[in-house]
Amino acid sequence: MFKILAKINKLVLPSFTKSGLDLAKAKKWQLAIIGYRYYVTTRALDC
Repeated sequence: MFKILAKINKLVLPSFTKSGLDLAKAKKWQLAIIGYRYYVTTRALDC
């Protein structure tokens, strides 16, 4: 399930690393998206 969710996230959610976002200057919603993507990605790799 997490592998499918990770693929959907990759297509739908923005990638902040490509835009060069500094984590110290990131807004709360950007940090929430980064945390969510991290959680899903780590769970997808464990499967």
